[in-house]
Amino acid sequence: MWAGFVHIRAGDLMYISNNPNNELEQSIVQVPDLVQIPDEIHEMAQKFQEAMMMYTCAIREVKTKLEVLNDELSVKNRRNPIEMIKSRVKKPKSIVEKLKRRGLPLTLESIVKNLDDVAGIRVICSFLDDIYEVADMLTRQDDVKLVAVKDYIKKPKENGYRSYHLIVEIPVFFSDKKQPMRVEVQIRTIAMDFWASLDHQLKYKKEFIDSEDVERQLKECADVIAGTDMQMLAIRKNIESKGIEVRKPR
Repeated sequence: MWAGFVHIRAGDLMYISNNPNNELEQSIVQVPDLVQIPDEIHEMAQKFQEAMMMYTCAIREVKTKLEVLNDELSVKNRRNPIEMIKSRVKKPKSIVEKLKRRGLPLTLESIVKNLDDVAGIRVICSFLDDIYEVADMLTRQDDVKLVAVKDYIKKPKENGYRSYHLIVEIPVFFSDKKQPMRVEVQIRTIAMDFWASLDHQLKYKKEFIDSEDVERQLKECADVIAGTDMQMLAIRKNIESKGIEVRKPR
């Protein structure tokens, strides 16, 4: 799971852009302080900070694309498919631990080459079909390269986890170069995000109680929630089939 997300509600995007001071404040890049960088990579601390800044800028590029799509669809279709966008840059400690687990070198080159989830975005949608629509619109853009896809909705994990994962590569323009950067994009419904968030909280408690029973109950909840997602989509389509628009109240 991810920690330290920046939360922006889709409905607040236009409000933010109306205030130039707010927009400037929102755009400030937050990168790790030197004291947060583990000892193992402290020799390259300055370069590591620069790399984290670049990943943060890559997140901003992809978020902007998603926000533009959401604004466009709110006008064209009178409905916002995106409820919320969350983002994070992986913590330095987590990066080092992941490289160690894989037996990989603790270098910047190794981070860029081997880790595709340093920059992460989570997109929360209202309905199941919104997930695939948003993913398709994003990856059709000619400056977005699709690197990998994992569909945990059609093929859920054993514990019941469902989400749609993309690794995309986009160009980011800096003062002296154009740098291709990879970003992991997770797209899920509100219900899927609800389950994943609570599962994350509860999984750390399993070692103190009946782990198998807890896992079974969580899996049952995931299946019920998946059924609810499908039913909510069917209800929306039934309403729309009668010529009635489904949209958020203003």
